[in-house]
Amino acid sequence: MAYEPYIRLGAFFIILIAMGVAETLWPRRVLDAPKAKRWFSNVGISFVSAGLVRLLLPLVPTVLALYCTEQGWGPLNILEVPYWFAFILSVLILDMLIYGQHVAFHYYPILWRLHRMHHADINIDASTGIRFHPIEIFLSMVIKLVSILVLGPPASAVLTFEVLLNGSAMFNHANVFIPIRTDATLRQFLVTPDMHRVHHSTHRREYNTNYGFCFPWWDRMFKTYTAQPAEGHTGMKIGLNIFRDSRYHGLFSMLRIPFL
Repeated sequence: MAYEPYIRLGAFFIILIAMGVAETLWPRRVLDAPKAKRWFSNVGISFVSAGLVRLLLPLVPTVLALYCTEQGWGPLNILEVPYWFAFILSVLILDMLIYGQHVAFHYYPILWRLHRMHHADINIDASTGIRFHPIEIFLSMVIKLVSILVLGPPASAVLTFEVLLNGSAMFNHANVFIPIRTDATLRQFLVTPDMHRVHHSTHRREYNTNYGFCFPWWDRMFKTYTAQPAEGHTGMKIGLNIFRDSRYHGLFSMLRIPFL
C-alpha cells in the first residue's frame, strides 16, 4: 500500500481541478461571494484538517484494513467470502455508515455545532465539498477506523471508498449545470449536484434531507429524500442565516464557528 497516498492525493487534485473548471464553464447558479477568497478559505481548512488528523491519528484506513486481513479480524475475513462480494459489500456498507454519520451530525446538537461550519458557506461549489471542521474530520476518521475493525473489509475496497467519498463530495457540491434529464438518470445511482444542493438550503425542512454523499439509495430507503428545493435551484438561498456576515467566512473565523 505504498502507493496509497499518491492515488488518494492524485484523485483529489484531479477531481477538484476538473470540477473547478466545469463549474466555471457551465455554472448552475450565479455566486454572490468572491470565489478566490472562498476557495482559499475552503481549501485551506481542508489542509489544516488533514494535517491535524494525520498528526493526532497517524493510522491510515487502508493500512488498518490490510492488517485486519492479515490477522483474520472481522466477519468478512472470518467467513472467507469471495473477494468480489467482500469488495462490493464493503463499499456499500461504508457509504451507508457515512450516511448515518451525516444524519447524526445533524441530529445531535453538539455534533451539529461542528458540522454547521460546512453549512455556513453562503455559496456552494466544489470547494464546499472539502470544507469541514478539523474536529469533525477527526471524529469521522475515528468512526471510519472503528468500522474497519468491526467489518474487516479488503484494503482495496477501503481505498476505493476513500477515493469515491472525496471525489463524490467535490462532484455533488459543484456549481455545475447538468441537464434535467441527465440529472434524473444519474441520481438513480449517484448523488448529483442538484440532489445535494437541496441539503444546503437555509430551510430546515430541506437541509435535514438528502444526506447521501456517493450513493443516493440510503435517502430513499430511510425516507430522507427531497427531489427539488421549494424555491428552485436558482432561487433557493444557500447557507445558514446566522452566519451570513462576511466576518464568518475567513479561515480563522471558520475554525471558531462551533464555539460561537
